Amino acid sequence: MGKDMTRGNIVKVLLLFTIPLVLSGLFQQLFNWVDAFIVGNVEGELPLASIGATTAVYNLCITAIIGFTSGLSVLSAQQHGRREFWKMRETLFSFMAILGGIFLFVALLGIAFTTSIVEILDTPERLTAIASQYLKIMLVGVPFLAIYNVYTGVLRGAGDSKAPFVSIIISSLANVVLDIFFVAVLRQGAAGAAVATVISQIAMTLYIIFYTEKTYPYLKYRVEKKIFEKSNLAKGTQFGVSPTIQASISSVGNIVLQRFMNGFGEQTIAAITTAYRVDSVIFLPIVNFGSGVATVVAQNIGAENEARAKKTLKIGLIMIAIISLCISVSIFFFGENLLALFGLSSGSVAIGKTFFRTLAPFYLIYGFSMVIRGYVEGCGDMVFSSVAGVSSLIVRIAASYLFVHVFASSIIAIAEGFSWIILLAIYITRYWKTESRKSRKLELVRRQEVDG
Repeated sequence: MGKDMTRGNIVKVLLLFTIPLVLSGLFQQLFNWVDAFIVGNVEGELPLASIGATTAVYNLCITAIIGFTSGLSVLSAQQHGRREFWKMRETLFSFMAILGGIFLFVALLGIAFTTSIVEILDTPERLTAIASQYLKIMLVGVPFLAIYNVYTGVLRGAGDSKAPFVSIIISSLANVVLDIFFVAVLRQGAAGAAVATVISQIAMTLYIIFYTEKTYPYLKYRVEKKIFEKSNLAKGTQFGVSPTIQASISSVGNIVLQRFMNGFGEQTIAAITTAYRVDSVIFLPIVNFGSGVATVVAQNIGAENEARAKKTLKIGLIMIAIISLCISVSIFFFGENLLALFGLSSGSVAIGKTFFRTLAPFYLIYGFSMVIRGYVEGCGDMVFSSVAGVSSLIVRIAASYLFVHVFASSIIAIAEGFSWIILLAIYITRYWKTESRKSRKLELVRRQEVDG
């Protein structure tokens, strides 16, 4: 029946739910790490830069999927808190069909116009052919990722973060073996790495479907049951569209920033895109802890236990402070060692080292932002969360272009750190205003009771 997060020690609940999420994300990032590591060491820096040059476009699809399914996860958690298990089944199958179909179309469209996309990104000429081929193959796996994330979103809402972890382990191990075979043995370069990734993505999607059908009777598909129920579709769309728009706009913004980064040349592209691969793993405890807060808060809001939801926020802020500080210290002193693993030249490693040491002090700010965001989203305020994310992105893009002549390539890290400060300020302001409004309403009710 999933895990009930409306009772028990909050620290324990958060840790038990979040640790599998972090580990799942860690293994999922191995897809990109293994591709980059093997290609960089076997084929060299040029193919590695080619993979990095298309990352923002591919991530546009992935972040849109994750954005929508994060909304479905919150909705499913609230449904679980209310014990509306039949609605969870409707959420799962209706949006599996909808998102699977949408992203099949998106993938076919992207494959048809890959060459034009790579050119629009101002990709250096020597990287164009490899980048186009890599992106075409990677897009094949997008519809499967859409289905996979719908399943894992609903499972997270039920309090199950272990199943996605197991599926990721299976696919990651398969990806390592296939990468070695296609790249190191068959010498298929970036294209071989892409094929290995897609096969692994299909495998993990099939596993999560089989697991859900076997483990959760109330999530098992039944032909006689209606899955496209109007009110639930509307609710799911309400929860999913806002984070999708925010994620999509963020990805479009990242494409703008990718083009901005490409202007610094091949060495900077290799250095910064590889640094972001490392960064994506470093972010996992922070981002997934925020997701854990969102799920715990959502279940308690569904169970009408607002006091426990607020307590989750307070405890979450203390826990994320410890996590973020540990990450900051680690990346500041050891970030360059991680970059060197990818076969980068000494000049590229130096660029990446500067990036990490500039950005590391801002991780605490980002951690606080993610926890407050988790609380806001768990309460169902998905629209504001999206507005906050887009506002932060606009600040980042504006700062990048306005101050590039002052800070040169260092502006990439400086602008990102500054945007996190703005993001935290927006969330704190929203929280204070919401709580003040609730206090005023409560005081008004009390006065009316006294007067009555």
